[in-house]
Amino acid sequence: MTSQALALTAPVKSWGLIPPLGNLEAYISAIHNLPLLTLEEEQQFATSLKETGDLEAARKLVLSHLRVVVSVSRQYLGYGLPHADLIQEGNVGLMKAVKRFDPTMGVRLVSYAMHWIKAEIHEYIIKNWRMVKVATTKGQRKLFFNLRSMKQALIAQSNHEMYDLHAGDEALGDEVMTSNANRTTLSDKDVAAMSKKLNVKPEEVREMERRMSGGDVVIDPTSDSDDEAYGPIHYLSDERFDPVQTLENNERDTMATDGVASALAALDERSRRIVTERWLKVNDNGTGGMTLHDLAAEYGVSAERIRQIEVAAMKKMKTALSA
Repeated sequence: MTSQALALTAPVKSWGLIPPLGNLEAYISAIHNLPLLTLEEEQQFATSLKETGDLEAARKLVLSHLRVVVSVSRQYLGYGLPHADLIQEGNVGLMKAVKRFDPTMGVRLVSYAMHWIKAEIHEYIIKNWRMVKVATTKGQRKLFFNLRSMKQALIAQSNHEMYDLHAGDEALGDEVMTSNANRTTLSDKDVAAMSKKLNVKPEEVREMERRMSGGDVVIDPTSDSDDEAYGPIHYLSDERFDPVQTLENNERDTMATDGVASALAALDERSRRIVTERWLKVNDNGTGGMTLHDLAAEYGVSAERIRQIEVAAMKKMKTALSA
């Protein structure tokens, strides 16, 4: 992602648009000049977004918290991934948090958003490291396992070529060779040679080199000792404690108990009996309950009539549950 793509917008005092900034440092400097929201303003904008879908309020909530994303993203620079990409993923998490934020829960948006920002960054890191650790093609696997050794060999070969080229001037040859030996990245010539030998694209060589230069960070560490080993995977989001998921689970549980009982109570006795026998008394293996023909024989009507009553009763229950 380019730094221009990161340039979300807004002059310092007017919530307008920030012009394209050209680099990441300028973006970070600009967002730190954006005004912070007071508790009252945050509550006002969050309520407006929740009740009316006010996009302008959502934009102000996002812009005022962009600095939080930058701060959190700095914690993950050791993975060898571009800072701009980490910020971009964190911004996605921030927007998800703003969309789901409930101002009546009694917490500030910054506390609620932290979970979503970290979750998006964690997912991005794991996906990228999985691409490195588990390469998809034969050439990419060879590239991953041979990059370091081939890189050293290519740099050594380049040293000898540079020395031979300046054999007539020993002092200059030593200086050039020393300078070349200190470089840590592949030259365009090295990349072309490696990509040809391993049958991969030059950009894949560059990408693998960039990722591996960030150091070997273990996502899910193991320990031979009795002490617990902690790694980034331990800090990933646990959906069991996701506030949105918790509310959904509570609502579903309520609808499955009190909600169903209330909806059944709204039916007449015959409809209630049909729904109970056709749906509530049926076991997981399909046994139990009564068939349409059993109920038809009991009430002295056709099976089709029982089906019609059942359909009407289910519609009435659905209306009662959604009320």
